[in-house]
Amino acid sequence: MPLSEHEQRLLEQIERALYDEDPKFASTVRGGKLRRPSRRRRIQGIALFVIGVVMLVLGVVFSSSVPGIIVSVVGFLAMFGGAVLAITSFGARKKEAAAEGEAAAGGAATEKERSRFTSRMEERFRRRFEQE
Repeated sequence: MPLSEHEQRLLEQIERALYDEDPKFASTVRGGKLRRPSRRRRIQGIALFVIGVVMLVLGVVFSSSVPGIIVSVVGFLAMFGGAVLAITSFGARKKEAAAEGEAAAGGAATEKERSRFTSRMEERFRRRFEQE
């Protein structure tokens, strides 16, 4: 059964409050990494791509034999893996920069909002518990 719009907004507020209060726990539960992708990861992806290109070209040059074909296939897979590694690290960096920009814009107001949010949620919980 899908959630109503109101319930979805409440769930998003709870998630944001959880992430603000304990980002390490929130990232662990979410399964994401706490730290940004490093420059090393991008360099590794680019290097793997270049090595894959070299292997592919060498495999095409020596394609008259079975090992040449195998080298070509492995080179293509290395190129693909390097491209995926490099591209995903660039995309993650942009997402994280946008999230940091939103957090910086919130600044001191987020502390007040968090306390108001927490008190509202506690009050709603108490009312629901008393009704049942």
